[in-house]
Amino acid sequence: MEKQWKIHNSSNTEAIEKLQQQLNVDAIIAKLLVQRQIFSYEEAKDFFRPDLKQLHDPFLMKGMDIAIERINTAIEKNEKVLIYGDYDVDGTTAVSVVYSFLKDHIAKIDYYIPDRYKEGYGISFTAIDFAEKNNFSLIIALDCGIKANEKIDYANEKNIDFIICDHHLPGDEIPAAIAVLDPKQNDCNYPYKELSGCGIGLKLIEAFSKKNDFDLEKCYAYLDLVAVSIAADIVPLNGENRVMAHFGLEKINKEPRPGIKALLNLNQSKQAVTITTLVFVLAPRINAAGRIEHGSKAVELLICEDEIHAEEFAKAINETNTQRKDLDLGTTTEALLQIEGIELNGKKKSTVLFSPTWHKGVVGIVASRLIEKYYRPTIILTESDGKVSGSARSVKEYDVYSAIEKCSDLLEQFGGHKFAAGLTMKKENLEAFIDKFEKVVSESITEDQLIPKVDIDIELEFHEISDKLVRILKQFAPHGPHNMTPSFHCKNVFETGWGKVFGNNHLKLELFQTSNPNIRFQAIAYDKGDYINFFQRKIPMDIVFKVQENEYKGVTTIQFMIEDLKVNQGK
Repeated sequence: MEKQWKIHNSSNTEAIEKLQQQLNVDAIIAKLLVQRQIFSYEEAKDFFRPDLKQLHDPFLMKGMDIAIERINTAIEKNEKVLIYGDYDVDGTTAVSVVYSFLKDHIAKIDYYIPDRYKEGYGISFTAIDFAEKNNFSLIIALDCGIKANEKIDYANEKNIDFIICDHHLPGDEIPAAIAVLDPKQNDCNYPYKELSGCGIGLKLIEAFSKKNDFDLEKCYAYLDLVAVSIAADIVPLNGENRVMAHFGLEKINKEPRPGIKALLNLNQSKQAVTITTLVFVLAPRINAAGRIEHGSKAVELLICEDEIHAEEFAKAINETNTQRKDLDLGTTTEALLQIEGIELNGKKKSTVLFSPTWHKGVVGIVASRLIEKYYRPTIILTESDGKVSGSARSVKEYDVYSAIEKCSDLLEQFGGHKFAAGLTMKKENLEAFIDKFEKVVSESITEDQLIPKVDIDIELEFHEISDKLVRILKQFAPHGPHNMTPSFHCKNVFETGWGKVFGNNHLKLELFQTSNPNIRFQAIAYDKGDYINFFQRKIPMDIVFKVQENEYKGVTTIQFMIEDLKVNQGK
């Protein structure tokens, strides 16, 4: 599938020149900063030098004072408190943070992760019944609950109080909990709106520490788990999230907790842990527990303080992840066959697939895989407890949550974000939902949104790439939404003849431009082996790439990681 290259040409030349002078940096760096909404020396200082002092006062969040007062009352009255969270990475890390911290202050405390298959997403009636049976009078719900109005009313009837800590979009009516912490509430004045669920859990224990004059360092010791949640939940990596991710990664690299250390030892070399490590190594394995077995297994690993037990938990989760991969591969293969049959009946603007045999734990992953081939909003559904449920994933720039919301008359439950959502419906509504969702998407999505994009920050020449530039670029990390790894575009690139295809159709190249043929850079292009013919025939190529350092036998060089390449059109 050919991709559209999108160069972010900043028209704010005045801001770029001003910042360049203030920082005494190259124009490339100033441009990249302005693209990331950094316009002054002070903003650049905060960006390059994260500090915990940059975190906002947790009491700016609506409901925080009431939440802390209720927790302190529970401590004074020796009440039983239940820490409740979703079964994904964000939920299990949030539960691990709040439970681990509060167990030193609350005598009667436990945690609860709902069963993905028996209870489904969010707060469940089963959990509330469990709380009543076991005399819990306060439940702190993390990464869920903002739309659980009926469940909260049910709990109130049983005299069980809820503190909701969520980051999802609220519905029209906020649940009648004792306190609701969610920066996305319309009347919440908290300055940063993009915290993860675990991030809101961190703000809760930060507020608890401030109110009770406890050492804040003890709650900041959990920033490693917050960093994992930020990476896994793909929230913006700017503002507070950048600060928390920075210090969380620092802790993981210097002093990892036993559970994280055990998972890393099983799955990674001794290289420094980055956001990429969290996304591709830790998050899938932590998620696998909730997908295949039970999310409580992930919490057991993350709260474990003993290295020997942590190794046992990590091995079990690693094996679960292997099962998840097998299910993922099989389901993806079946889904691709099913979609090919649908394609024969004409081009659609959305994909909705259903099979009663697909494993509920991998439908979200499969939806993402299908988008790689058929670039359009995708929903993968399966049967669970007599209902049809599944996950939606979207393409860039299209709000799939809003599209699902317009089909809510056919749904029993739905929730999520702009680009990812979960939904449940009665089986008899399936065909009507497929038709209506396709109609909604067709009427609201543009042709441009159905073309995959390659985002490019800056167009440059080889002679502008230096060791100094790369050193400064490294300081842009940690990377993620709103601060992606900078992408560059070079035109009229040739290969020296050194290049070759390796592995599974990958390219290894040595590149130059005729304007300055002595400046050469080595490059890797995964899954682009077919392009070797263009280079061998000396056809000028345009490339989009990221710059990184490559260390080999003690020597560090600049290397390009090519994202995409095209034959130069003489422009």
